[in-house]
This record gives sequence, C-alpha cells and structure tokens, in this order.
Amino acid sequence: MDPKFVRNFSIIAHIDHGKSTLADQLLLQSGTITEREFRSQILDDLEIERDRGITVKARSVTIFYDYKGDTYELNLIDTPGHVDFHYEVNRSLAACEGALLLVDAFQGVQAQTVANAYAAIEQDLEIVPVVNKIDLTVTRIDEVLEEVETILGLDASDALRVSAKTGLNVETVFEAIIEKIPQPSGQRNAPTKALVFDSKYDKYRGVVTYIRMVDGVIKKGDNIRFMREGVLSEVIEIGQFRPGLVPCKELGPGEVGYVLTGVKELSRITIGDTVTVTDKPAEDPLPGYQKPKQMVFCGMYPLDATGFESLRDELQKLSLNDSSFSFQPETSDALGFGFRCGFLGMLHMEIIQQRLEREQDMDLIQTAPNVTYEVLQKNGEEMVIDNPQEVPDPSVIEEFREPIARVGFIVPAENVGTIMQLCQDRRGIYKNTEYLGPQRAQLIYELPLSEIVYDMYDKLKSVTRGYGTMDYEIIGFEAADLVKMDILVKGERVDALSTITHRSTADRRGRALVKRLKKEISKHQFEIALQAAIGAKIIARETISAFRKNVTAKCYGGDITRKRKLLEKQKEGKKRMKQFGSVEIPQKAFLSVLEANRED
Repeated sequence: MDPKFVRNFSIIAHIDHGKSTLADQLLLQSGTITEREFRSQILDDLEIERDRGITVKARSVTIFYDYKGDTYELNLIDTPGHVDFHYEVNRSLAACEGALLLVDAFQGVQAQTVANAYAAIEQDLEIVPVVNKIDLTVTRIDEVLEEVETILGLDASDALRVSAKTGLNVETVFEAIIEKIPQPSGQRNAPTKALVFDSKYDKYRGVVTYIRMVDGVIKKGDNIRFMREGVLSEVIEIGQFRPGLVPCKELGPGEVGYVLTGVKELSRITIGDTVTVTDKPAEDPLPGYQKPKQMVFCGMYPLDATGFESLRDELQKLSLNDSSFSFQPETSDALGFGFRCGFLGMLHMEIIQQRLEREQDMDLIQTAPNVTYEVLQKNGEEMVIDNPQEVPDPSVIEEFREPIARVGFIVPAENVGTIMQLCQDRRGIYKNTEYLGPQRAQLIYELPLSEIVYDMYDKLKSVTRGYGTMDYEIIGFEAADLVKMDILVKGERVDALSTITHRSTADRRGRALVKRLKKEISKHQFEIALQAAIGAKIIARETISAFRKNVTAKCYGGDITRKRKLLEKQKEGKKRMKQFGSVEIPQKAFLSVLEANRED
C-alpha cells in the first residue's frame, strides 16, 4: 500500500484507563472483527492476561478503514500499562509515528500516564490526547484536560472525548489518527530495511518474527538476512495481524506484519535486529533497541531433577517472546541444578512464574527475589552481584552499592504525610512536592530499589485506599552499609535462603525471617535450630521442637526405673536422628524471605 495511506500508532495509558477496551472498539467499528467474534480484551490472548485483566505483552493488529473515499491501513500496537512492562511500551513506540494518550475521565493523569507520555515525547511522536470513560456517572473532564496541559505540557484544547465501553464517539478517534498522525517516511525503491520489534515461538512453524517495514519491500520467496546475527533464510510466508495471522503478497514501507522463515533455533532471532533482502541489501542496520537491564533476580529450580532440560527449553521460548527476561544456569547445595532468572520487577517475575506453571504445567521451586548490587573490592575490581551467594568475604569489600530509584507518587493531598512517613521508614530521600490541584499532589523521592520492589505498590494502594499511583526509574548505584544475612537450618547454611540487607534492619529482619520459617517448616523426629547469621555472628534464633511420642504409655504401675530406661533409650535414638537426619524444607519456606520483609 502507498505509505501516504498508512498510519502506525500506539495506545498508551496508566493501568485500567481502557487501552484494551478502546482497541476492541476500534476493531469492531472498523469491521476487522464481527459482533460474533467480539469479546472483551480480544488482543489479550494470554490466559494470565485475561485472568488478571491486565496487558502483559504488546500486541499488533492491522485495521482497514474507509475515510473520504480512500482506504487507510491503520497499524495499532496495544501496550501494557504497568511499570514493570515499560520496556514493552518503548519497543512499541519505536515502531510508530504517533500515539493515543488515554486518560480516565475521573482518575485523570496518573504516574504511568506521565511516564508513558514522556517516553512518547522522547521518541518525537505525535500525541493525541483522548479522555476515556465519559459515560461514568461522576467525571471531571475539565479538570482532567487541565492536568494534561499543566503536568504533561500537551495542548488539550481539541482532545477527544470517548467511551470505549459503549463505543460513544469512537469514530472521532479514527479521524484523528488519519488527520493528525503523520504517514511513514520510508521509500519503496530504497534498500530494504525492516525492524524486528517482537517475536514468538510456534511449535508447528518455528519462530514468528514481527517486523515494521522502514524502507523497501519484502515478498514471499525473498531471501532475507538478519543483519546483526548474520542469519540467512527464505521467506516462507509473509502477512499481517488481522488480528490473527493472515498471509499477504508483500509488505511495503511503513507496514507492520510478520515473517515466517522456518527458523527453529530460538537464539538466531533477536529483538531489535534489522531484516534486509539479499538482492538489494541495506548497508547499515537500524539502531535497534537499548538492551533492557534486569533489576530483580531469583532462582528457579525444577521440583524433579529430571526436569532441568525441559525447564531450559521453556525458558528459551519465553525469552524469545520477552527479551527483557534473562536466565543462566546455576547450582544450589540445597536445591540442585536450576537457573538464575532476571526480571524488570516483581510483577514481571510473577507473570513468568505463573506462565511456566499454568501454560507449560511445570512444577517449580522459586527462591526469594533480590535486586542487583555492585561491590568494589579493595584491589580495585568491581563486581555485579545478582545472587547473595556471590558476595565476597567482607574483608575484601571496599564499598557495597545498592541501586537507587527516582520514584514519582501521585496521591490524594490528604495522604501526603502518610506517604512521606512511608518513604522515610524505607530510607527515602525527599526531593520535592508539587500540587496538581486542590485534591492531588505529586511527590518525588529517591529510594533504594530493594525497598520498592517487594511491597511498596501494595502499601501505597493500602494507605491511599487505591487512589495513589507510582512510577520509578533507576538513576544509579550508591554506597550503603549492606550485609549478607545467612540462614542456618540445623547448623547448616541454606544458600537459597541467603539475602542481602541493610545493617540497620538486619536484626529485625533476621528475627522476622526465622519466625516465619518456624511456621513453614514442619516438625521432624528431632529438634531443629533455625538461625540468622551475619558472618560468624548469630543475630536471631528459633527452635522447632521434635515430635514427642509417649514411649511410656504401655508402662503402668511398677517401678519408675523402667520408664526412665525407655525415655533414655528414646533420647539416644533422637540424638542419632539429629546427627544424621536431613530437614525437609517446603517451597513456601523459600519465599519466607519475601513474606518476612513484608511483615517487617
């Protein structure tokens, strides 16, 4: 199709402001899907997305719309709203020329609205403000439009007002996309360049590569090359998302679609690569994407040792579909062979774990998560630590650094004091406060990432009764008085329960953790000592008492010496069990580190 009839756009918004609902209406009103095919969240095709009601993966769909006698090809990329999936949003925006900025007619501008709007502005996209949910019984449209102008600096004078739920005024969205969002700038006769912005694995057809054409044309039967990886292959099928995979003859400048090459090796396709044809190759690849930096890590181990290779295969498939997720093999004395997995945040980790367990039916043991740290040794070497087991001896550490995040809170004005106290308790450094109106305020704090990722979001929602929102970005690493806390079970260190904590809170967290472990580990035939230690110093202890069997029940009457003899015999037997018995630690105990932090 001629590029002047092509529009590439994304929908960006805070969580629950109606992105997926608006996408559903655009598909329905353009005739891309029928009333019979229509269902809520049609682009959220992962089971976990439908269960949780959130978008996890960016999805693409091509819509054909007739306007003033011409047919336009509108390529929509639906994006997630949660802070953990901000990388997905950035990838989507790189494939677009414009974005619809969706704002709730009652809630107004929220933390992720700000973050996503700035991301679109940085990419120099044309932004169209859209106020959604105007059908609500209580709205504050004029105040919301004022927020868009004062907080985001956008012109909201001609902002669209729609209800994605009822379909009211959705036709104005089509007109704004065509009139306001610029056409792609690619040339049909230029050397072919296409950006790989996503991919997924199909067990029948191999790797499905999602591409956004920049210049040139790709047709079925063309020989193509992935420029960064140097992979050569033939185009078996090329097509568009409508919203399923529909083959077509070719893709030209500005168009979005997919390519099937029959490649089965997952490692040969990378997100951000450039596709070109061998007949008319491009000289230089496109800039691609900045590699995401994982900040939260945890261990994942198969319940059965024979499941190691199966787990590796499934993790490879997930990493192809989600380039912000990483993994590498590791071993644990307590759990055997497994993988150290990296995530962008706690929700990201939860989603990956649930997809493995529910979609692939895998039984996993997951260790407590921790963030990335930096260690400067006395010999001048720097180490990046994503596993407490890697922390060197304290005698060789010159400086222990933790990641610091700049956090933006948008909260009701009445909760400002509560949020300030919450941040102060978590070693936060106050930066500034800005009132967005008589009812709402924006607070900026610098907080250690470890104090945010565990439960900050839950605490925020709790103290603000659901009205507070937050967004954060990592700004660097700073030196702190950090220590590695080990957990000893019956005198033996359990590496999978080790954690890194600030010295000032170590005693309190150690006590909370061993108390939690005492609840999770069941009684054995022998006494079990649970201890928290920093180096050789024990800072907390709890004891799980042994099962007690009444061995003298059958002895009634007679001499007391017979009872004593039986009790001494039992005591000797328990000594041997204590010496040789091994303690069974359930899966829940490995997440006690997380629960103890929350209680603390």
